[in-house]
Amino acid sequence: MDITITKQDDKTLVTLNGRIDTTNADKFQNDLLPLMQGENPDIDIDCSGMTYTSSQGLRMFLLLQKSVIARHGKMLMRNMNPQVKEVFDITGFSNIITIL
Repeated sequence: MDITITKQDDKTLVTLNGRIDTTNADKFQNDLLPLMQGENPDIDIDCSGMTYTSSQGLRMFLLLQKSVIARHGKMLMRNMNPQVKEVFDITGFSNIITIL
């Protein structure tokens, strides 16, 4: 999993590439922690390169979403491939997180 985080105006842009699974879940969590505590609560996540997410990845997305809501921000996930989107749909995460 490669994650790129950049700031643009008043939002944070996150680009994900690869798989989120048990081998890299700790790194993924460490990469996202600053976003949960940062002053900028608006987060835009490009998922076009994300090929898989385990339950640990789903958990981190949920925690990130909760932190964004608590800070009155918005989190958007974009360009999700159909296989990953299906995981979000089956687990009900599509009802919790805005996916475009």
